[in-house]
Amino acid sequence: MDRMESVDLNAAADALAATPLLNCLLREAADPEGGNVHRLRGSGRLLRVRGGRRPVRPELGTPEGWRPLSHTELVKLTADELHRYTGTGNDELPVEIADSRETVAALLAARAAAEPPQDPYVLSEQSLVMGHPYHPAPKARGGAPAGSWLPYAPEAHARFPLVFLGLREDQVAEEGGAAAAAAVDALAEQAGGPRPPAGYRLLPAHPWQLELVGGSPAIRAAFDDGRLLRLRPGRLPVWPTASVRTLYVPGRGRGAGRGPGAAAGADAFVKFSLDVRITNDVRRLWRHDLLKLRRADEAVAAGFVAMRRAGSNAAWLSDRGYRTAAFAFEELAVLVRDGLGAHLEPGATPLLAASLAEGFAGSPLARTGDPAGWWRAYLRRVVPPVLELFDRHGAVLEAHLQNTLVACDAQGMPVQALFRDAEGVKLLPEPDRAAAWQRLVYCLVVNHLAEIAGALAEAHPGMAARVWPAVREEFLRHDAERGLPEIAELLAAPSLPAKTNLLLRWTRADGADARYLPLPNPLRG
Repeated sequence: MDRMESVDLNAAADALAATPLLNCLLREAADPEGGNVHRLRGSGRLLRVRGGRRPVRPELGTPEGWRPLSHTELVKLTADELHRYTGTGNDELPVEIADSRETVAALLAARAAAEPPQDPYVLSEQSLVMGHPYHPAPKARGGAPAGSWLPYAPEAHARFPLVFLGLREDQVAEEGGAAAAAAVDALAEQAGGPRPPAGYRLLPAHPWQLELVGGSPAIRAAFDDGRLLRLRPGRLPVWPTASVRTLYVPGRGRGAGRGPGAAAGADAFVKFSLDVRITNDVRRLWRHDLLKLRRADEAVAAGFVAMRRAGSNAAWLSDRGYRTAAFAFEELAVLVRDGLGAHLEPGATPLLAASLAEGFAGSPLARTGDPAGWWRAYLRRVVPPVLELFDRHGAVLEAHLQNTLVACDAQGMPVQALFRDAEGVKLLPEPDRAAAWQRLVYCLVVNHLAEIAGALAEAHPGMAARVWPAVREEFLRHDAERGLPEIAELLAAPSLPAKTNLLLRWTRADGADARYLPLPNPLRG
């Protein structure tokens, strides 16, 4: 890489890393002063940025005028402001933010030399170089050297074989019944894996997962005494998706079937534990989540069956069940999720909603010639299933950008929504209805629709004044048909709830916590 390329890469990495940090800082610890100027609450200093929904080029107001801030200076300013604003310190978060920036630089260099996947769906999952637009360190990888994680990074267009272990039958812990067990075993055919020896069951593993936890005393002892065997890896590549720890196993392709469950040779998703903090959480399959997973999945799946009977084509990618080792329950857990082939409308191309917000080559959001029609179709597919599931089935989907797939026809028009991740589902009455509705509004409206609306208005400026009236119309239509009392309250509310990811990380809150601040409500009539 010559010097000019290096300078350009570093400038791009600075900008991509600064944008989500600025979004957080301006939302959570500043007040608008007019134009692009904001007053920081901790010190009263003025900060000026360029750009709209993706702010860049921060400048600090000084007696001599506006002084541009490097990324390093922006991180120092953020830490100082948060210390003043909250009265507490945090030496870890600035390091995490710097790690996220270095990760972005490594990803940009890797992408320049990588071959993108041909499958538009996989391309959409691997397109999130910036990542969560309202998280201070969306791309942090635990501070590890790039060489340890780049081979498994979706943003670097990675693909690799699954690792297969043999787990002695008396050490197997699993839930989900015969169908779930069959789905785990089917991964051997789907990914070109081995058969286990007599007396053992297959335990698929993520290679990075084994590198992270394979040295633990419990796992080393199991290899030594034969409770755990190393089998050969799969012969076919699998693709890491946007979540990093969930892999897409194409199998024989998405057209392999349209029935429930995972058939041998069909596509599938497989989710693992990773002992790495990614955004707010260490991405481990925690025991308490696994033990309640089946109840949540069954409740949501039943709701989608009822919606399909009523004429909806919305789909739920069911988390069928898990398998793990009794001596390393969380560390070696593997969860199998339905593939796309069993649910996808014929001829439709699924795309990750987050990729539509961030942008990628060939995005139908950007190239549509009918942005108003595209937006109406998008809302009609995405909004009603989430509201119906809440009102009629007492379940709250975590319908944010990374948990929603939108399938488009050959013309790029949205024709179906697919939702995933039972781990994020909440069932009434825990939480209560008011808290559940707040979570729904944050995930669906603030995290999801606001970002897609912003991207649409950016790509098609004539849509800027039309995006939120269309969202309001879709909520009113659902209320007229179904009678959901929370909708009238939402449309009249002065504010919407926005999650405070920067303050959550600064105060070292539990990753599962959700604290909100009010945002002006664009849905208000």
